[in-house]
Amino acid sequence: MSTNSKPVIAALEQALADTYALALKTQNYHWNVEGPNFFGLHTLFEEQYTDAQGAADELAERIRALGAPAPGGLQAFLDMTKIADAKQNSDAKAMIDDLAASHETMGATLRSGISVAEEAGDPATADMLTARLTIHDKSAWMLRSLKG
Repeated sequence: MSTNSKPVIAALEQALADTYALALKTQNYHWNVEGPNFFGLHTLFEEQYTDAQGAADELAERIRALGAPAPGGLQAFLDMTKIADAKQNSDAKAMIDDLAASHETMGATLRSGISVAEEAGDPATADMLTARLTIHDKSAWMLRSLKG
């Protein structure tokens, strides 16, 4: 592991913790959503948490490829994440608002990580994080669009 990769690894660890927390929150809302838009939201939330779970694996594997151990465990992620925990007993509107805000938080995490990776001369990590940013920007837009 080079000295140059340490800030990149830290940025990837942040992205991993936030991604894992967002996946867990989205899955919770998938389980608990109710109302007239149940089926559409239930399906959308499943698509989003499934994507996030796959992304967490990719982020962890990139950390390993850079020569560091990937963080794991709920407490490790809880200590690192910037994503607020799921709000219990939320209605569908509150879930949508919370998830849109969480995707925006992910966007900020990823933008920071892209800058770090570019400064470190790591185009592979910058590209990976840019691809994730596109997904989170789209997810936030889609969720905000549900408000009508």
